[in-house]
Amino acid sequence: MEAPSFAYSASSSSLLSLRKTPLSSPRLPRFGNTKHKNFSIRASSSGDSVVTLLDYGAGNVRSVRNAIRFLGFEIKDVQTPQDILNARQLVFPGVGAFAAAMEVLSKTGMDEALCSYIEKDRPFLGICLGLQLLFESSEENGPVKGLGLIPGTVGRFDSSNGFRVPHIGWNALQITKDSGILDDVGNHHVYFVHSYRAMPSDDNNEWISSTCDYGDKFIASIRRGNVHAVQFHPEKSGDVGLSILRKFLNPKSNMTKKPGEGKALKLAKRVIACLDVRANDNGDLVVTKGDQYDVREHTKENEVRNLGKPVDLAGQYYKDGADEVSFLNITGFRDFPLGDLPMLQVLRYTSENVFVPLTVGGGIRDFTDSTGRYYSSLEVASEYFRSGADKISIGSDAVYAAEEYLRTGVKTGKTSLEQISRVYGNQAVVVSIDPRRVYLKDPNDVQLKTVRVSNLGPNGEEYAWYQCTVNGGREGRQIGAYELAKAVEELGAGEILLNCIDCDGQGKGFDVDLIKLVSDAVSIPVIASSGAGAPAHFSEVFNKTNASAALAAGIFHRKEVPIQSVKEHLLKEGIEVRI
Repeated sequence: MEAPSFAYSASSSSLLSLRKTPLSSPRLPRFGNTKHKNFSIRASSSGDSVVTLLDYGAGNVRSVRNAIRFLGFEIKDVQTPQDILNARQLVFPGVGAFAAAMEVLSKTGMDEALCSYIEKDRPFLGICLGLQLLFESSEENGPVKGLGLIPGTVGRFDSSNGFRVPHIGWNALQITKDSGILDDVGNHHVYFVHSYRAMPSDDNNEWISSTCDYGDKFIASIRRGNVHAVQFHPEKSGDVGLSILRKFLNPKSNMTKKPGEGKALKLAKRVIACLDVRANDNGDLVVTKGDQYDVREHTKENEVRNLGKPVDLAGQYYKDGADEVSFLNITGFRDFPLGDLPMLQVLRYTSENVFVPLTVGGGIRDFTDSTGRYYSSLEVASEYFRSGADKISIGSDAVYAAEEYLRTGVKTGKTSLEQISRVYGNQAVVVSIDPRRVYLKDPNDVQLKTVRVSNLGPNGEEYAWYQCTVNGGREGRQIGAYELAKAVEELGAGEILLNCIDCDGQGKGFDVDLIKLVSDAVSIPVIASSGAGAPAHFSEVFNKTNASAALAAGIFHRKEVPIQSVKEHLLKEGIEVRI
């Protein structure tokens, strides 16, 4: 088992305050095949196979590590500025907030070493924030001064034109010049997740190798000589992304695998596979699925429904074309989330061979253990990020935070939403909303947002409001899905996973009334969940609402509807998806 990784101090938002957090070691359930075959193309055993990685201590850098190792290369971590100067190839996977990253680079002296390395035209690949930091400044919690190598200011996307911010999902590139590592990628989607971007100008035009359209045309990648940087995440862009990394790491290789045919024009609608993970009665982690959150078989034994092993299923869905994989940890360790080594190991093993975004939810909150030791939600989330998660999903804790915010109108900065989004950016924080439908004859009966429902209630009711629940749907709260969604967006959520208890496991389609209500109310992406039973349900929710993605579980687990069938149907309906 790995040594404990780094977690954040509860008393500081600075990346410089990282310290080791000891984790307990409960009995580990079996959760899938841990003997992964190595399908990578091996590099030579000489020094040419060593890649220097600048990991300054935030976010999911494990995926970049795994992708580099998958391609057959070894990794040397930057410990001192001299390590940067000595690098043969340098990869900088920037994750998190601009100001926090610059604080680390400047206080460690790595900013000057990084500038010197790049100015000498040595092989460099910056990823996401690793691109943004090359510019003069950023408006994120700023202005904040950057490295100043490329003219321009990094600004926030404009959501006033109807585009969702953060920009999350698979989008198309427009190649503007010989980009080297991006050859053959122009017809394919790559994965973006960011709220800030750099804009093209006459001053920085010589650097630009590709752009992307999302409301406005922004810089998707830069190249000058041996210096490359991309706004998207190649390590999360499937085979296309691995092809990009391979070309950077070994540009002279004759083994370059070209991506298959593609036809990317714009932002694609996402199809997400969800895995509810819990311990069964034997203590083994399994993927399960409930009907309205009941995960036990209706048999004499009343055993937990077992639909497969989480690591194995996640790997299969990646091969099948899932755009993201979402884990919901419903097993427990509720009294000590950082002791949940089994779920952390699921993430670690999954991220070794799954190169699309991974989201994990369940138990991410502030807590105090049995010894009286306090852990912040930031420390808990940090452990999940370092184990391979790209986004974390918050459920009940977000409801409590929203209720308090709506009651007081005050942002304390202490809620899990605020803590995590401040350090990692709101694009890393998903709020999972679990409402149930409450029918009304008169919309004035409640002081909450109501809708006129498509299907009448049991007593002929024409209206309904959506009551949010906590604790796995077991407890209703006096807050509606509409009000909750608006509040968590203000508190720092970057995406909403919108479930519906009434539709869960029914296979009759998504609750279009609910999804339209919420997706029209917020400017962040909304993922439709609960109720999918056929490919037509996906096209219906995309055609009738502003949902950015649609998620399913049971129909994929039971092999009733393959992911590829969903995508083929969406293509026939004229809806752009990643091929």
